[in-house]
Amino acid sequence: MRHVGLDVHKSQTEMCVLDERGKVVSRRSIRGEWHAIAAAVRALGKKDVTVCFEASQGAGFLRDRLREAAEKVLAADPAQVEAIWRSKRKHDRADAQWLAKLTMLDSVPESHVPEEEVRAWRQLIEYRRRLLGKRTAVKTAIRAHLRAHGKAAKGRGLWTRAGLARLAAEKFGTEMAALRRDMLLTELAEAEAQLRRATKALDAKAAEHRGVQLLMTIPGVGARTAEAAVAYIDEAERFDRTKRVGSYFGLVPVQDQSGPRNRLGRITRRGPSVVRWLLTEAAWQGIRRSPKLRGFYERVRKGDPDRRKLAAVATAHFLARAMLAMLKSGEAWRESA
Repeated sequence: MRHVGLDVHKSQTEMCVLDERGKVVSRRSIRGEWHAIAAAVRALGKKDVTVCFEASQGAGFLRDRLREAAEKVLAADPAQVEAIWRSKRKHDRADAQWLAKLTMLDSVPESHVPEEEVRAWRQLIEYRRRLLGKRTAVKTAIRAHLRAHGKAAKGRGLWTRAGLARLAAEKFGTEMAALRRDMLLTELAEAEAQLRRATKALDAKAAEHRGVQLLMTIPGVGARTAEAAVAYIDEAERFDRTKRVGSYFGLVPVQDQSGPRNRLGRITRRGPSVVRWLLTEAAWQGIRRSPKLRGFYERVRKGDPDRRKLAAVATAHFLARAMLAMLKSGEAWRESA
């Protein structure tokens, strides 16, 4: 049995190979990207070869290619690896050997790497959120452009078809000002077209996914929140406790505990920000529509107006736990406890 540790970087990767007794069999530096790494591992022979590397950007694609070259592939969680191994002598060759040792000892803190279809789903969800931000930025620029030339920049009808037609026909004092107006309108139209295309694809996926339809039974949870939660939870069974999903989405407070002192700070904000944002928005909607969520919110708020945001985040955390429990059990939302 051979244990391979890979310290992967963009242009160069360090590889360390250990035998079953932990002795270094070979070391080498690999120049190039995933194809060069896969070729180096393939040269060892697929049988009885276990490969470990730290999960980072592109971990899913690299994992899929290494599966073709090795018998077993492990993606280690970088944060947990750093916590396990703290050394003042940190360099790429040592990192590769340490990963190989963890593999030999069967002590790799694995990071969940979804399959290619789920990875593409997540990427489209993230891209749609960026498109929303882009559209908002363009609209803000248009309003600023109108105000700068003494024109009305308010009103809900500004972004309707009729409002955009009036804006396109608006007279400006200079040719350059009119040109900038035209360019901003073109940019807005492109963002809207891309947004519609992404939304259409996500709607088709949500309509056929049982988990998304299940989470949409929660009051205030729409397709966008449900699909993001399902895509990032991916396999509900990987969470041995329901409470762990709060840490995964960064909805738990930072804790500093020593002896009798226990200080709780702001939430950790770890994990996918898009899910955290959507859960918080869904929490506000759920508070208005669901007596159960409203009751939870009021218990946390304790009648203090200064605790509104804290209570809303706690409700988002409660929603995340409820979603995981629903995905595990397959039961729809029940309003009564």
